[in-house]
Amino acid sequence: MPFTVAMVQSSYIPWKGYFDMIRMVDLFVFYDDVQFTKEDWRSRNQIKTKDGPKWLTVPCGSPRGRRICDVELTSSYWQRKHWDVIRHSYAAAPCFEEWRGFFEERYLRRTWRMLSEMNQTLIRDISSDILGIRTDFADSRDYLAPADKEREERWLPILNQIGAERFIVGPSVQSYLGAEGQARVRDAGIELVWMDYSDYPEYEQLHPPFKHQVSIVDLVLTHGTNALRYMKSL
Repeated sequence: MPFTVAMVQSSYIPWKGYFDMIRMVDLFVFYDDVQFTKEDWRSRNQIKTKDGPKWLTVPCGSPRGRRICDVELTSSYWQRKHWDVIRHSYAAAPCFEEWRGFFEERYLRRTWRMLSEMNQTLIRDISSDILGIRTDFADSRDYLAPADKEREERWLPILNQIGAERFIVGPSVQSYLGAEGQARVRDAGIELVWMDYSDYPEYEQLHPPFKHQVSIVDLVLTHGTNALRYMKSL
């Protein structure tokens, strides 16, 4: 099988599609040495509550021009606040007690100082400890790539250093790459594969109506280790 790689910015407790991509590859590279964007998935996500979807947002301050990996978390009050919202929303969920300790350890017994470190740790731990995903992880900062180049010109040196044979990217990347960028990747001998996020099966949510685009926390606390049944990579 071709050695398959994905390279994506870390996100805060991302949705099931993010973890589905992780499970589809041999190596998942966190692409965090790029521009941080406020009010984006990097620092927030949604859960389901009895009153409807609710945003959980990590306070990241106001200075602009930072890379994701440079964003400092100057306070920790939000950690207990986020956990309290999750706990109140999912206390009656079938798998809440099974995974309560997992989340309390990461929300109440650790103080996070860097957004990237927190995001990456949560993603790695949920992948391995709950979902049983055995994909390897890396960070784009571990590789040599020009900082002032277009996206595909930064990707290619990294992919070449890794030895990637297949590269899975999300559908939104198609507009960034364009025909020329796609051709550069393929000319390097790397197969380009578009991730398809459509036609996911629905699952029983504690708080209907059903919504796909919510944090993996929703799926994990309602279905636990059976969460993979609702992903395409099973």
